[in-house]
Amino acid sequence: MIQPAPGGAEAGLPEAGRRTLAVTRSAMRFCLARAWSPLAEVPLPDGRRADILALRPDGGFVIIEVKSCARDFLSDAKWQAYRAFADELHFAVDLDFPQALLPGDVGLLVCDGFEASALREAPAHPLAPARRRALLHRFATLAANRLAGLADPAGLVERRAALRLE
Repeated sequence: MIQPAPGGAEAGLPEAGRRTLAVTRSAMRFCLARAWSPLAEVPLPDGRRADILALRPDGGFVIIEVKSCARDFLSDAKWQAYRAFADELHFAVDLDFPQALLPGDVGLLVCDGFEASALREAPAHPLAPARRRALLHRFATLAANRLAGLADPAGLVERRAALRLE
């Protein structure tokens, strides 16, 4: 069982929320250890949202779908559409997740709240160059906007409000 960090972001969240945050944190650390650049909660062109989109040093993209429990996986069939936006697709789950539920044709990361281990590598399915270029632009814009928002939160709020008016 994943234990929440004292006074951390998990405080006050229901169990599923704490699990999701812990698995996401572990998966992000896994990305960083591999020199991948991860972003969480990335809107995709088809309207879906990737839990983690990571840019590899070779320019490839990886989507990591975080699952907090069996019910979370069984109630969500949209993950199959993520293949169209990544060179690799992985699931990240915690130690208690029933791994037999997961398909064998995706990567598998098992997380303990701090670290993750790859139990299965993901098969490659390379993106088309035009899609890769568009995704890279989306990734860079989102990362830059998030960084700017940390430096000037009020400026980011004003920008978002102005975009809604246009």
